[in-house]
Parts: sequence; C-alpha cells; structure tokens
Amino acid sequence: MFENYLSERIKGTPSSFIREILKVTQKPEIISFAGGLPNPISFPQEELKVSMDRITEQYGAKIYQYSTTCGLDSLRQYIVDRYKQLWNMDITVDNVIITTGSQQALDLIGKVFVNEGDTVMVEKPSYLGLLQAFCMYKAQFVQTQLNDDGLDIEDLKNTLKTHKPKLAYLIPNFQNPTGLTYTKENREKVFEVIKDENMILIQDDPYGELRFEETERIPYIGLNQTNKNIYLGSFSKIVTPGMRLGYAIANKEIIKMLETAKQASDLHSNIFGQYLIADYLLNNDLDKHIEKIKKLYKTQANAMISAMEEYFPKTVKFTYPKGGMFTWVTLEEGKDVLTLFDKAIAQNVAFVPGHPFYVNPDKVNTLRLNYTNADEETIRTGIKRLAAALGEI
Repeated sequence: MFENYLSERIKGTPSSFIREILKVTQKPEIISFAGGLPNPISFPQEELKVSMDRITEQYGAKIYQYSTTCGLDSLRQYIVDRYKQLWNMDITVDNVIITTGSQQALDLIGKVFVNEGDTVMVEKPSYLGLLQAFCMYKAQFVQTQLNDDGLDIEDLKNTLKTHKPKLAYLIPNFQNPTGLTYTKENREKVFEVIKDENMILIQDDPYGELRFEETERIPYIGLNQTNKNIYLGSFSKIVTPGMRLGYAIANKEIIKMLETAKQASDLHSNIFGQYLIADYLLNNDLDKHIEKIKKLYKTQANAMISAMEEYFPKTVKFTYPKGGMFTWVTLEEGKDVLTLFDKAIAQNVAFVPGHPFYVNPDKVNTLRLNYTNADEETIRTGIKRLAAALGEI
C-alpha cells in the first residue's frame, strides 16, 4: 500500500533477523538460545532501588527535565576515570558522548560518515546490528576472515588493497557472534597493517568486562596511537540493558559531529536512566558486581560446552569462549542450518542461524548459541534437544 512512499534506505534494510526469531520463541515450552540477553538475576535490582530513591531526593525535577545532548557530566566523568584506570587512556569528558545503547552509536556513526556506496570493512562473520544500521545508509560491506586468534592478516592486507574501505568495524573481545577474542599479537599485527590507511576504526566492546579468567586485559588496537579510533561501550551487559545506555569515545571533533547527529535523532538519551546509572556506579563496587556476573556466565558457558561435547556429533565444531555471551557452531560442509532450525523448533529449542552475520550468505552451515539466559539444567536439556534435531538432517 505504501510502497511508492518508502525511501530507498528503508527498502534496502532488512528487519532484524533475531527480533523476528524471538517472536517464534515466545512459547513457554521453547528453550531459546537465540537472544543475546543478559541473565536477569545479574541485575543489581536492590542497589538500583536505593539509587532511585537517592536521585529523586537529591536532584528533584532535574531527573525529569530535558538535558544536554552529550550526556550527564558525572556519568561521562565516570567513563573517563574508568578508561584512564584500565587503559591509561588520554581522554576528558569532551571525548565522550552518551548514547541510547551502543546500537544508537552505530546509527550515529552511519549518519556522520557513511555516504551511499562507501565501503565498510567488517569481520566475517560480523554483528548483525551493525550490518542493519549501516545498510540503512546504503554502505557497501566487505568482510575479512576471522581466525582463532583474530583477523586473518593476509586477508586483511588483501581487503585493504582491493577495496580501500572508509571505515572498519571490529569486535576484538568475545566477538559477536563467534565468541572469539583477538590475541595481543594479532592486535599488534592488525595495527601495523592499518596504521597508515586513510580509514576510521570502530572498536565495539560490549563484552570486554566479561572475561572468565583473571588474565591480563589486552589493549585495544592502536590504543592512544591514532585519533581515528572510535571506541564503543555499554552498560547493558554489566548493569542493565533496559536503561538503553551506551557511549562512544573518540576525538573531540568526531564527538561534536556525533552530537549534531544525535540532536537530530533524539535530543538526548534518557536522563532519568543516566542519573540512576551514574548514582549506582558512584556508590557501588562495579568490579565486585562484574565478578558475580562472570562467575555465573562461566558456569553457564561450561554447562553448554560440556553438553555439546557429550551430545553433538563429533563432526560438529564449536568455539570455546573465554568470556562474553556466545559460542559459534559449525556443522559439516553441505549441511543446511535453516533445515536444522526448522527441526530444532519442532524439538522446542531455538538458535540464530548464521545467515544474518554474513554480508552475502549463500549456503550457511553455522549458528550462534547464547548461554547467559538459561540455568545449567535448561541449557543441558536444550542442547540435548538440539542434538536430536542434528540427528534428523
């Protein structure tokens, strides 16, 4: 009915694959490994109640009023202090903008930097939310292969030489969808390859705090060595996703351009949520809270890996995540994951087929499993059902 009224942007943008799948998984009998959902028992609900009372008493009408586009100064300063502590990053509040989830940061970057036909390099496979966001601005995507240690360096060199991308989007820590993490050596090699390229590098890091082992944090690619880096972070995975609060860190010029784009989008992110999250962070031990989440997710990840090792055919391969929220499963060559999806739904278990994580999917034999939103017994039951579905294809 409205076809003639639609913009070319929306015509070329698919709906979210996962959001459509989640509609299918609403039946209570279905065990879903499809969403990237934090476990609700990890939400600091009691502490947030205390913060809610405190900000209501302390700030009154301010928490209900319009605010500045870049975000609450105390929240931005907290981000500055934390990144200085963790990474010795040379930034001030002028290098930080609060966004409505890091998903909005991707949309703002698309508005600011992507013209129709511009080439954007992404990992293979890559985060489907980025592909959808930049598809709206009619970007041309090129994918660079991921290996167990990070980007394939030779493929990266070839991509840069052949396609000359304007932007690159990477998830170096516990990548979505694969769960893989770039090694320190790989990050250094990647930077050596890209450092002289005329390209903006976006490093998305929603999962970096969720390291299962107390190993040394690996620095970002080109940390403090270039002004063409944009770092994205989020409070969704370490506090609560419902507040929809993320942030971008970049040089001041980029932040000003993102601010202009955000003014046109929503004026500012939810200010009540900003006051609430800022008060929580300033009055509680975030690292202690994160330790509880990591312990929970490590137990759930181990339960899923153990069940897959027991029930899956030996021909099925999967990643062994050291943090984050996902594992990536690869079937035998020639197996159709969409056929498996239908069989799995019949067995009352759901997952995300690999298709939406690729730029030009054809015959896809991969799938993503999320382990953070189910207890160990449910995970084991779900994997057993999925194994039964595997036996039918």
